[in-house]
Amino acid sequence: MLDEEFIPIAIRELERLKGLADRAISQLPADRLFEIPGDGDNSVAVIMKHVGGNMCSRWRDFLTSDGEKPDRGRDLEFVIAPDDSRDAVLARWNEGWAVLFAALAPLRPQDLGRTVTIRREPLTALQAISRQLSHYAYHVGQIVYLAKHFAGARWKTLSIPPGGSEPFNEAPKKYIGNA
Repeated sequence: MLDEEFIPIAIRELERLKGLADRAISQLPADRLFEIPGDGDNSVAVIMKHVGGNMCSRWRDFLTSDGEKPDRGRDLEFVIAPDDSRDAVLARWNEGWAVLFAALAPLRPQDLGRTVTIRREPLTALQAISRQLSHYAYHVGQIVYLAKHFAGARWKTLSIPPGGSEPFNEAPKKYIGNA
């Protein structure tokens, strides 16, 4: 029974993560997308390139080929190239999410026990999905943190605002998807 619920739960959580990131990115001042906050840090654009590239690699032919595709170019995801415009970065980001959701949608509970590989490491599909879910949550947290930092006082919270727990507890349906 739990295996029948896992795929829709995973999809719903991934949709929530994408929504959080998209709402954070929409608050990011345009001139800050490519800004590196400090030595050794990544810009929001780099994180988006990395996540998009990872998704395209991991989820294309999810059940039938290694999740690390030979055409990925992972190291280039961490470099801002001259053609990496805001539109190009957003396109890669959205392409990655589209590939992910297209791969998850047809999965059935019996697929969760199938063996998939990532960099030649065998995992069950359940393990691979769980691993990627936590990987994306990690990077979405980075995006939200940086966007909030760069937006400063203009930031609109993505969850329950400070001091808003009591109103939330009284009417949680008003806030669903934000908490």
